[in-house]
Amino acid sequence: MKKLTPFLLSGILLLGVAACDNVAKSSANAPNSTQEDIKTPDAKTVKNDKADATSETRRAQADSDIRAREQRNNITGGDTDRANRDLESEVRSKLEVNITGGQLTVAAKDGAVTISGTVPNQKDLDSIEPLTKEIKGVNSVTNKAVVATANPDQPKPSK
Repeated sequence: MKKLTPFLLSGILLLGVAACDNVAKSSANAPNSTQEDIKTPDAKTVKNDKADATSETRRAQADSDIRAREQRNNITGGDTDRANRDLESEVRSKLEVNITGGQLTVAAKDGAVTISGTVPNQKDLDSIEPLTKEIKGVNSVTNKAVVATANPDQPKPSK
């Protein structure tokens, strides 16, 4: 029974990943693909995204997601041969909780991961590649992200 439970949970997670057709994005406002033009985020969006990414609930959720994927991967013996969507999701989770002001999109194909979008500073931009390479199955990283300071909220004109 102890071995059956993780197997069943892994199967459910795998089904969820296969059924999910969404692009792996660290923010709802991140680009929809790694080919899309990068737009500078507004300050309110960055503040909301950062609050979400730094919440204990979100961090626990992302850590749990990464741990479950790694366990499933270890059980199935596919340590380096990972599904593209699985890699995308795991990299996105890793970046989301470590680069809290970023709006990143992740695409993966046969272990080659491409990341685009915006980050708030050079330190975060420099951390993308090492964080991504921590995920099993990532063979190479193409970083198309740019540093973009958020646009300040525009005051509404008075009548």
